[in-house]
Amino acid sequence: MLIVTIVISAFPLYWMVVIASRSNREATDIPPPFLPGGNLGQNIQRVLTNEDAHYLAGLTNSVIIASTVTISVVLISTFAGFAFARLRFKGGRILLLLVLVTMMVPLQQMGMVPLYRMMVSLEWIGTLKAVILPYLLNGFGVFLMTQYTEQAVPNELVEAARVDGASTLRIWWNVILPAVRPGMAVLGINTFMLTWNDFLWPLIVLTPDNPTVQVAINSLNAKYGTDYVLIFSGTAMSVLPLIVVFVVFGRQIIGGLMEGAVKA
Repeated sequence: MLIVTIVISAFPLYWMVVIASRSNREATDIPPPFLPGGNLGQNIQRVLTNEDAHYLAGLTNSVIIASTVTISVVLISTFAGFAFARLRFKGGRILLLLVLVTMMVPLQQMGMVPLYRMMVSLEWIGTLKAVILPYLLNGFGVFLMTQYTEQAVPNELVEAARVDGASTLRIWWNVILPAVRPGMAVLGINTFMLTWNDFLWPLIVLTPDNPTVQVAINSLNAKYGTDYVLIFSGTAMSVLPLIVVFVVFGRQIIGGLMEGAVKA
């Protein structure tokens, strides 16, 4: 059963490589080819030299945006989660309720026009800042880290650190962060994937010659038809950073989740 699940999950990636390594005529053959062809290098070169897509610029921008947003969201959400879970301040529960409201309402769709006007007034249209800033408001991340902190960090541990003279920032750095690493790993992967794969907002605020990778892939469409091979080649390259993230951090994520399960 495990082997069947792995095969079903991996087949779309394999099929993407097969089409990316074929010509357009071969890609539309009936029956379709099931083995990779010999045109992968040529197709990748076509993607990188496409004047309409600006693929390399898009790939670089996506790496910068996704990395910056992921690191920022994880740190902000972890600190906010610590504040909501273990610090007592007036209006804390009301603020947490407002965070939950942002999860229930599609703010990106409802607030897209005022958010765009805000970026225009800041003169950020066409810059990466216009993409990064809205992504930093992550209600799911704050809620996740609040719940995880409540479960993983006993209040007695925080009080003991205060008795020893630790400041709030020191408690967050030395006590909270090591205890909530599993939650940080899950939030980090989720944030990176969502940011990397987003299409609509970067399409609106960035210029055609300075896109993200998803916008660049969309620009690979031919004017008078669909170049499937070109699109599949660009998509295959865009998936590589996600695979690298999982390969590099997969062991840490699984180990962190197991550690969290043992603590629970």
